[in-house]
Amino acid sequence: MAQQDNDNSSGLLANLMALPRNVKQAVFRHGNEPSSRTRSQRVFGNVFMHIHATRTHRWSLKWSFTFGLGLISAALFFILLATGVLLMVYFKPTAAAAYNSVKDIHYVVPGGRIVRNVHRWSAHLMVVAVLLHMVRVALTASYRKPREFNWIIGLLLLIMTLGLAFTGYCLPWDQLGYWATTIGANIAASPDELISAIMPENGPDVGGLVKKGMLGSAYVGEEGLLRFYMLHCIILPLALMTTLAVHIWRIRKDGGMSRPSDISDEDLRGTPAEPLAEQVFKPEKTYGLMCLAKGTSPAVGRSPEHTVQSWPHLFYNEMAVVAVVLAVVLLAGVLFDAPLSEPANPNVPENPAKAPWYFLGLQECVSYSAFAGGMVVPGITMMVLAMFPFLDRGKESGRMLGGGREVRTFLVSILVSLVAVLGMLALTVKFGWLRNWWPDINQLWIIVINPGTVLAGFFLLYTWLTLARTKSMRLAVVAWLGCFIVGFVVLTYFASVHRGPNWEFYWWPSQWPVH
Repeated sequence: MAQQDNDNSSGLLANLMALPRNVKQAVFRHGNEPSSRTRSQRVFGNVFMHIHATRTHRWSLKWSFTFGLGLISAALFFILLATGVLLMVYFKPTAAAAYNSVKDIHYVVPGGRIVRNVHRWSAHLMVVAVLLHMVRVALTASYRKPREFNWIIGLLLLIMTLGLAFTGYCLPWDQLGYWATTIGANIAASPDELISAIMPENGPDVGGLVKKGMLGSAYVGEEGLLRFYMLHCIILPLALMTTLAVHIWRIRKDGGMSRPSDISDEDLRGTPAEPLAEQVFKPEKTYGLMCLAKGTSPAVGRSPEHTVQSWPHLFYNEMAVVAVVLAVVLLAGVLFDAPLSEPANPNVPENPAKAPWYFLGLQECVSYSAFAGGMVVPGITMMVLAMFPFLDRGKESGRMLGGGREVRTFLVSILVSLVAVLGMLALTVKFGWLRNWWPDINQLWIIVINPGTVLAGFFLLYTWLTLARTKSMRLAVVAWLGCFIVGFVVLTYFASVHRGPNWEFYWWPSQWPVH
């Protein structure tokens, strides 16, 4: 009997010692031996890992190629989903209760301050990451065939990201968000500016109809808050998740991330490599889809050149990026509180009333013409971006500004556009614009000729001159991209720092008049 008890104890101890291994096998449903087949089966057998290929090209693992911007954007989106769900538990989407519910979240709910701060800073960082990701893809010509469709999908993701950020901006129902939403609503109503200039009498109220559809009324109020809440919490997240799934799927269908055809061992220095013994396919008893077919070619039995198993190399990199992103937003959430100004008051307008930072460049143009700055300029910008892969029909992609000509063109375009933007701003600050020179001028002239449309026309003219001089559509794309970056950055900075009450120019906010 004692011998039987000893045997049972030994068996129980052995089972406990084997528990971690058994749990691992239950999760991944495959053995622990580090073979290529087992690692591939782990990817194929898990729905979350199956969005990846079983093998990843070493070029795609270069930090200097992707900077992890796509993964950073996705990680921030899922952090926003998690924190947003927690905020929804306590947030009340009514004009009477929204502001106080946000204050309760920040000051009363345990951990609410951290959750709200993380949500706010993650939203700003996601906008930055998505913009930088788009620029990175353009600079490496990764929009070229066969990735044209995925480039368009990426632009849709950019628009949805901006929409998510903007719709969430007014939800606290404070002065900052309320008047930023009012600016957006007035831009939505800007078609009336054009119609009134063309047909001063009896023109259709198109802008009013658009604004009412956006807000549910003629002004920002309860109905508008509810519409923005639904967009921010239900419609846009679902749309972005669906589009993101298509975006990731197209990466697989298009052969993975772009890479040049002349990759050398020197190019891949610093990336993980598998020992030769792991690169050779070892036949086993059964075969899965990930196994190579048997044949007579010398390449049969050997993995594709310059590739490594996605497990563990790619997944470890991804986990490291997600961990860093999470650490950054948590640290920001602890150290910096999300802004919350006074409760929204329709009778006390903010002065200056400023849009979120990512729309401040447009607001600088809107200050002259709402229709031109809010509709024409962003419309031209998105149209040109969408045309990149259909104008530039080159074959090679995957290198950052490949070749000295692209680097020179990019730097020259930055210098030229910097002079143009700063010159235009200096002119308008010193001398004003058409309305200051001719007070009775028809508004149609200002819609057509204003700083925003002049700069957009100059950028297109410079791009066309680059094309005519170099006979290269890629160099023309690079030239326009340099102009776009400078225009966005400089106008955003100028409107953020140097525009004060009544949208007047001040060197620093400390010079604003005190009322």
